Amino acid sequence: MKTVFKSLALTLIAGLLMHTASGALPAMIGDQSLPSLAPLVSTASPAVVSIATRGTVEAPRNPLADDPFFQRFFGAPQQRQRQVRSAGSGVIIDASNGYILTNHHVIENANEIEILFADKRSLKAMVVGSDPGTDIAVLQVEDTDKLVQMPLGNSEQVEVGDFVVAIGNPFGLSHTVTSGIVSALGRTGLSQDGYEDFIQTDASINPGNSGGALINLGGELIGINSAIFSGSGGNIGIGFAIPVNIAKSIMAQLIEHGEVQRGLLGVSISDFNAETAAALGIEDDVEGALVQEVVSDSAAESAGIEVSDIIIAVDDAKVTSASDLRTTVGLRRSGDSVRITLLRDGKKRTLNATLTQLDSAQQLAAAEIHPALAGAEFENYAGDNQGFPDTGVLVSSVAPGSPAAQRGLRSNDIITTLNRRRVHNIRELSELATDQNLLILGLRRGQRNLLLQIR
Repeated sequence: MKTVFKSLALTLIAGLLMHTASGALPAMIGDQSLPSLAPLVSTASPAVVSIATRGTVEAPRNPLADDPFFQRFFGAPQQRQRQVRSAGSGVIIDASNGYILTNHHVIENANEIEILFADKRSLKAMVVGSDPGTDIAVLQVEDTDKLVQMPLGNSEQVEVGDFVVAIGNPFGLSHTVTSGIVSALGRTGLSQDGYEDFIQTDASINPGNSGGALINLGGELIGINSAIFSGSGGNIGIGFAIPVNIAKSIMAQLIEHGEVQRGLLGVSISDFNAETAAALGIEDDVEGALVQEVVSDSAAESAGIEVSDIIIAVDDAKVTSASDLRTTVGLRRSGDSVRITLLRDGKKRTLNATLTQLDSAQQLAAAEIHPALAGAEFENYAGDNQGFPDTGVLVSSVAPGSPAAQRGLRSNDIITTLNRRRVHNIRELSELATDQNLLILGLRRGQRNLLLQIR
């Protein structure tokens, strides 16, 4: 039995060596060669950097601050700010221009960003662009002397079981290297409003690894380490990385435009599964996204998509849920042409749609909807098919200290009614809020329903 295990171990080691970067040699002890990832690590590590940031955030607000009685006797308290520091990792992806790829959450709220390189140099960096939806940010340093960039791989070729190496700065421990395999692909559900298609790995990833490199045994970048799944905050063998193909697409837009010009199909959707099929009397075993509304003058309307259509694929990507469709379309650029495969009256159809750009009415027009909502960002909410609410308006973010924040609106609130009238989307919210001095918002916050009065 020992002989069998020894043989398997030698086979595994031989496989590791065969996949190591070209020209890499095994370590030697005497006349015996031993397997080692050292040549791979020494080549890749100079392209990974440590990132230290300083910034300010709004301090928690006293609940009494908005009480009229409190303000009458003590006055309206000024919002206080507090200093914050954070640390993470980054990857040099263009040495000649000084571009560094990292996570949005690593540099969020940063006023100062310092980059520490493997040779102990440190440089100040500026933010070229950042995208909260995919958690990708691009930084730039002016001094490009001696920078080493990492070659980019193809995440479409990654398979479950591939050996991978993670390089980053967990807990501030610079250039820590861990190894493992790809545990799963296409992981979603980590964020309610993000665009997700994660690579899951068991290579140890801890706080501080965010923005670091996940590489294959050819020394190519295949993912940007982004998240961990842990109740304690430490590694439990489940980490997630953003596929490099997604990062490349977002990076190109951030460098070119400073922002992501995300494509928009123009539909409100919900999950279509066995339960929905039974309710609609459909016997086919189909999964997809059920179209509940088609926005006027949208890409969907121009393509001929109709209410009650079941979208099952976009190009060659299978759609099994509403979140699948949202992510697939949201990772495309405005102006991209996509092939939509759907079921209508039990028959499969294929339509071509040219995605439009996410406009102000869909994205940042909170102040235009109502001045008291300034500082909030909204998205149409398609429901989770698990009960109330089925549709509404998702508060995707609230700027600290903004009018919306001061009036009690929070990120991930779902607006379902305004002044007792049902709200299904941003357009309806805007129409109902026009010329209103008092907004009584019906909200879903977590598992609770509540009313919020805004003047």
